[in-house]
Amino acid sequence: QVQLVESGGGLVQAGGSLRLSCAASGRTIGTYAMGWFRQAPGKEREFVAGIGYSGGSTRYADSVKGRFTISRDNAKNTVYLQMNSLKPEDTAVYYCAADHGIRMSPSVQATSYDYWGQGTQVTVSS
Repeated sequence: QVQLVESGGGLVQAGGSLRLSCAASGRTIGTYAMGWFRQAPGKEREFVAGIGYSGGSTRYADSVKGRFTISRDNAKNTVYLQMNSLKPEDTAVYYCAADHGIRMSPSVQATSYDYWGQGTQVTVSS
């Protein structure tokens, strides 16, 4: 069993930056692909970014490409999401997820992920 805890959310003005962290416990996530998803009020959960277990492969939603960067530190059992040039439409609860499928390339499908964190709120004001 893997427990995931997100942190780093908050209120920021448009154009600002935040760095989300996802700390894992219970098992090492070194062989897990990891993903970030988000869910805005009244909308379905959507894929934001993912990273393969080795860190060599990343995928991003078109809406965040060039602004967000996902990374991982397997020694710290932690995954990060650096978010720059934030927009009001980035406002959502952000969730970290782990996929024990040992994927080189991360899945964009929420159903591929086996473990989820509780989420952290990100609010971008205009």
